[in-house]
Amino acid sequence: MSNPRTRPISPHLQIYRPQLTSVLSIMHRLTGLLLSGASVVLSLWLVSLALGEPTYTRFSGLWDSWAATALMAAVVFCVYFHLLNGVRHLAWDLGFGFDLATVYASGWTVVVGALALCALTVAMLF
Repeated sequence: MSNPRTRPISPHLQIYRPQLTSVLSIMHRLTGLLLSGASVVLSLWLVSLALGEPTYTRFSGLWDSWAATALMAAVVFCVYFHLLNGVRHLAWDLGFGFDLATVYASGWTVVVGALALCALTVAMLF
């Protein structure tokens, strides 16, 4: 058996320079997590709708601030980012886009597309 003290120590994640691919991977996971939380809030809103007008009015009153509007815009961005990055992953599952130039081009397309669609949606809704 080898001595565990002589084994190489793996470097910590903080010493690595962030790359587009790693940042997009982390963002995909975080947006999925945020969308899970948003689906719970949406479910609560639907329950408040079913419980009658007073409950619905109280619940809807929570969303009249600028902070709530910013949060809703962030959720809209998460929806578009997660959707577009999911399509990118589906293309990878089919075997397309594995060369480095295409990986970076599709990554920037996801970021710019999500920002553009979010801006368009927010401009139309708010």
